[in-house]
Amino acid sequence: MFKNSLFLVLSLIVISLFASDMKNDNSFTTPGNSVITEFQKNNSASKAPDFALTSVDGKTVKLSDFKGKIVIVDFWATWCPPCRKGIPDLIQIQKEYPKDVVVIGISLDRDTKSEVPAFVKNYGINYPVVYGDGKVDKNFGGIEAIPTAFVIDRNGNIVDKHVGLVPKSTYVNLIKKLK
Repeated sequence: MFKNSLFLVLSLIVISLFASDMKNDNSFTTPGNSVITEFQKNNSASKAPDFALTSVDGKTVKLSDFKGKIVIVDFWATWCPPCRKGIPDLIQIQKEYPKDVVVIGISLDRDTKSEVPAFVKNYGINYPVVYGDGKVDKNFGGIEAIPTAFVIDRNGNIVDKHVGLVPKSTYVNLIKKLK
């Protein structure tokens, strides 16, 4: 009887601590709401690390080439379902804001790298897609999950970070603030 009571009390304590922690977790978003990430809370705008990576069409793409534009750097992979689900929104953003915004997709495909060009063509991706080199993700502070996207202002400062699938409206609201 004592063991059962003790187990019940400890279980309730653990559940209440977990529920309390989830209640205060602002790293997730619901569609249509703005994302309040740990990045925003703990970091003021910092310079985005420049990179020079090879695109699927063999060209070198540098982040610094897009200074003066809002840049969305999207870390993704062909095998990632949330990445695939979010790509049409990024395509639309690139279509709707061609003068103000550049989306750069950084493929983290390692074993399936050869599949990336066909994937880009099949999805009709209209923005530069480059191959990650193992350094770029570390230079952005490490990528713990994909998709992960960084929003960079016209001056090259990282102003937001999103982990997971992000609604298009979240990006649009941020673009409007940065224009």
